[in-house]
Amino acid sequence: MKIGYNWIDIIQDYLLPPTCILCGNTGFASRDLCYACYIHLLRNNPCCYRCGESFEIETEMPCGRCQNQTPAYDRTYAPFTHQGAMRHLITSLKFHAQYKNARLLGQLLAEHVKTTAEMPDRIMPVPLHKARYRQRGFNQSLEIARTVARELQLPLDLESCRRHRNTPHQTDLPAKQRRKNLKNAFSLVKPIQEGHIAIIDDVMTTGSTVNELATLLKKAGVGRVDVWACARA
Repeated sequence: MKIGYNWIDIIQDYLLPPTCILCGNTGFASRDLCYACYIHLLRNNPCCYRCGESFEIETEMPCGRCQNQTPAYDRTYAPFTHQGAMRHLITSLKFHAQYKNARLLGQLLAEHVKTTAEMPDRIMPVPLHKARYRQRGFNQSLEIARTVARELQLPLDLESCRRHRNTPHQTDLPAKQRRKNLKNAFSLVKPIQEGHIAIIDDVMTTGSTVNELATLLKKAGVGRVDVWACARA
């Protein structure tokens, strides 16, 4: 069943005072999240600077997997782990169309990259295949990216790349099968002139999706590709 936007609810979310999505208490910093719930979100730190995989100790070296097979993307910024409340926020957005979660997730991601990342020339949400879009009614990565673009005043690229293969759900597949499913899943629709692009996604698991998209962008002449994801699984 196609899920459409309920614009009345969305407008009300902007006009009403912020209320914590997780517990119902008053939000802080104009966000639908209270301070108590905010500080209990599980941070992804320390982690591999390249792929964002969690480390036990702080180190400037990339993880063993990245050393053995360097990803096409250059750096990953994923401030939270895909557990607990963060997992709930992402899942509720993705599968239950809780659009207000996208605004909060975008604010949290923008807050993190604003002080940790070099700003790109533009940001690009991971494209969703048109069949999946018709089924779901929206692209959760795009909804998050809209807030990030607005918060950081960055151009949002929705036209340069498309997903021309409707790949199966990746959730329960091993990493090798994920990579196989995503091979040549994306295509370039128009030339890209910028030298630095950040890919926006909700959650990064094995990195297969963003790696395939980054590979395409690098072949198109983009010098640096970063990944900005709300959470790392």
